[in-house]
Amino acid sequence: MTTDIPRCPWCGSDPLYVAYHDNEWGNPQHDDQKLFEMLILEGAQAGLSWITILQKREGYRRAFHNFDPSKVARMTAEDCEALRQDPGIVRNRLKIASAVTNAVEFLKVQKEFGSFSTYLWAYVDGRPLVNLPKKHSELPAETPLSIQISRDLKRRGFKFVGPTIIYAYMQAVGLVNDHIDSCFLSPKEG
Repeated sequence: MTTDIPRCPWCGSDPLYVAYHDNEWGNPQHDDQKLFEMLILEGAQAGLSWITILQKREGYRRAFHNFDPSKVARMTAEDCEALRQDPGIVRNRLKIASAVTNAVEFLKVQKEFGSFSTYLWAYVDGRPLVNLPKKHSELPAETPLSIQISRDLKRRGFKFVGPTIIYAYMQAVGLVNDHIDSCFLSPKEG
């Protein structure tokens, strides 16, 4: 890891955070399994720090069948209760149950649209929104678009998909590029 490269300040110097920033955050993601993974992880993060979730990511991959939505959708109440004893994940009952609920709904969206990616990327006409903030403090917690997506996901039965969670999700999967203009990953122009 090179620390002399200008990055968004939120990632600090923790190697896990820096790797996430450099290799994932803001990169357009179209793979449905990765989109499902980030949806579950962003929901799990609610009320916690993102580094906590990154540190538990491998535990989540193990606990939730490497984020295969068809396998997660078949998890039972007993499976979910057993996960409440797993220190490798956030052991919140509602967050665990929401992963299963969201897997079921995710599969429905895939069936309706052909893929979750097709559904999600249609909100931005297939192209990332580029904000070019000068500093991290300029970034919103939610936007009209995150509110719109959140409402639709909730209407479909998804859980832990409020507008703030969805905006973080949009950043994570590259629907929006919020790298500050001094970051080496900033697109520099919209």
